[in-house]
Amino acid sequence: MKTFAKITLFALSFGALTFISCNDNDDNAPTPAAMTLYQKLGGTTMVADPNNPGSMIEQGRLSYRSVVDSTITLIVADIVAGSEGNFGAHFAPLVGEVSGGNTTNVAVLSKNLTDFFSANTGGGATNTYSGMNMAMAHNPAQNPRMGTTASDADYNKFIGYVGAAAALNGVTDPAIINEVVAVLESLRDPIVQE
Repeated sequence: MKTFAKITLFALSFGALTFISCNDNDDNAPTPAAMTLYQKLGGTTMVADPNNPGSMIEQGRLSYRSVVDSTITLIVADIVAGSEGNFGAHFAPLVGEVSGGNTTNVAVLSKNLTDFFSANTGGGATNTYSGMNMAMAHNPAQNPRMGTTASDADYNKFIGYVGAAAALNGVTDPAIINEVVAVLESLRDPIVQE
């Protein structure tokens, strides 16, 4: 519970530090430095949801979901191809399901990760996360969908997958990438349990 409290405190502190402030312009638009990461990724502007025809989605949430889905795809593809080294052991339950044709839990994982990042980087009241805290989610004793605990090397590899997925989705601004990495680094302690 202490780890969850630290993550929550970090998220609240991060949100408070990056809360929108008005500039001197007549339109009162937030300055780029004052924008949350969620806003920098498109914010609450509603756009057509390419995965759900006829539905709308916040651009910030769509940006996160696109990167999350691409990250999952890259990880699974590398594991199936056998080029990931020991990384595959962490995702063995998920890969087993996908290989058997069951993508239900991939959708759940995508939604949970999208919820987590949207809610904790300025997504506001429309984005909430109700899943496990990071320590529980990454502990095989508490989450049977996690194959093994992660090492620092595993987590570094994961961050690399996120970077590659961001680039695939047009997120290439070094300042935004650095903010994403900072968020991921803030989660290293509860995730790396080896």
